Amino acid sequence: MSNADLMDRIVSLCKRRGFIFQSSEIYGGLANAWDYGPLGSELKRNVKNAWWRCVVHSRDDMVGLDAAILMHPDTWKASGHAENFTDLLVDDKETKKRYRYDHLTEEERAKVGTRYTEPREFNLMLRTQLGAVGDTSAEVYLRPETAQGIFVNFKNVLDSTSRRLPFGIAQIGKSFRNEITAGNFVFRMREFEQMEIEYFTTAEDSEACHERWIQERFQWYLDLGIRADNLKLRPHGEDELAHYAKGCTDVEYRFPFGWAELEGIANRTDYDLKQHAELSGKDLRYHDKITNERYFPYVIEPSGGVDRATLAFLADAYHEEEVEGRPRVVLKLHRDLAPTKVAVLPLLKKNADIVAMAKNIKSDLLKSVTCVYDDTAAIGKLYRRQDEVGTFYCVTVDVESLEDKQVTVRDRDTMQQQRIAVDQLKNFINDKFSH
Repeated sequence: MSNADLMDRIVSLCKRRGFIFQSSEIYGGLANAWDYGPLGSELKRNVKNAWWRCVVHSRDDMVGLDAAILMHPDTWKASGHAENFTDLLVDDKETKKRYRYDHLTEEERAKVGTRYTEPREFNLMLRTQLGAVGDTSAEVYLRPETAQGIFVNFKNVLDSTSRRLPFGIAQIGKSFRNEITAGNFVFRMREFEQMEIEYFTTAEDSEACHERWIQERFQWYLDLGIRADNLKLRPHGEDELAHYAKGCTDVEYRFPFGWAELEGIANRTDYDLKQHAELSGKDLRYHDKITNERYFPYVIEPSGGVDRATLAFLADAYHEEEVEGRPRVVLKLHRDLAPTKVAVLPLLKKNADIVAMAKNIKSDLLKSVTCVYDDTAAIGKLYRRQDEVGTFYCVTVDVESLEDKQVTVRDRDTMQQQRIAVDQLKNFINDKFSH
């Protein structure tokens, strides 16, 4: 199967089984905007929960934040976005399409001034008006990154938590960029979610801290099932670094369309806090109460995309195989990410006692795991349906279950089946998904 075919099949599965839909599809859709369906919203939530559990709940040097999308316009002056967050764009006079200048080939660049317009700067921030009356409303931006919400709240977090260096602030939230080259499904969108950490440390420890975060973030993807040969680390060259960055390394994944960034881990030095302190007039230095020193800490920033991670987990989990002469599509998602953990299936949907027993089991399991009941097809087809969406276990209630009070539990990946007593089922399932 070619990479193009794989991508097409993943997109098709996402639409067919309720993972991801084209936004505003009944009106013809909106380019590069996507909606997460019933299963997709669960998968995406599980990705975010796994990240939060790893970087916040399992550590004693991290706290969380949920900053507003709309921020004071001076925020983006201090960060440099207002002046520097631009792309050079050209228009194709024949097709009327717009392209990034740095994405043109040498042959295409030679046609600038003839087929293509001269390059023009295009600000990537999305503007909006804050206020009811247009001529008196204030122009603000939809944030292009979540990081600045952390920086402007640095003093608030310090004052309210009495944290000592090193410590970090984590945030998951929406960001918006007026990308001209959006595409590749949910990989690059104008509206997307980020998982970002700003980890504050001393200048002396910043390089070692940067390396630790690179290794920890790389390992997170491995721990959640991404195959090692589909991941790599790529340090940025000197010509790629932002002007304030001392170093940056990307975690890249081998998508069907090629290697691309999942997450960047940057050493932002003390640039951001200094900028905000200068423009706001507020003292944003860290006060070490032991040494009585005041200074701007260095910042290590692991920044990843929720949507990109979700797509990577989907692509890596997608498998096609043949079982007993029949094709099987299975999403081998990590148990922490699977949208549905258990499906309860009655072998005979016309048997009222079997149906009642199955529904009671489902209701009991729902108290601790995501669980569904399905009786809309024959058992073999039900198994295939649950395999295709990554459901980890199928629990089948049959005629014998009424007598021996046992059910058949089928494993998604091995397809092996075992009989388990109903009164032990909940413990069995909970043990598999406990942390």
